[in-house]
Amino acid sequence: SPFGVGRDFHPGIDIAGRVGLPVIATASGVVSFSGWDQGFGKSVRIDHANGFETLYAHLEQVVVYENEKVTRGEVIGYLGNTGLSTGPHLHYGVLRNRVPVDPTRYIIDF
Repeated sequence: SPFGVGRDFHPGIDIAGRVGLPVIATASGVVSFSGWDQGFGKSVRIDHANGFETLYAHLEQVVVYENEKVTRGEVIGYLGNTGLSTGPHLHYGVLRNRVPVDPTRYIIDF
């Protein structure tokens, strides 16, 4: 898999953690999706208006709404184990022009 662990294509990275840890927006933007996804469970997508979108999935709780403006560092939800998940973690993805790209290329404070 190009980005994460596993045999299948995994368009993002998984970051293990405890249920309930805060998840923050990695960049400012507008929430384009906030809700339930069959595979990703409770998830948030943020549009950064320059062709980039970030995805935060398997959340226990989402605290932002669609069309809400968020700023870098703002809490958008809490780490969980929802959807098709094998344990508590954050699935973090970056899309450029709707195509998944390696998120590790864009993480500066990890």
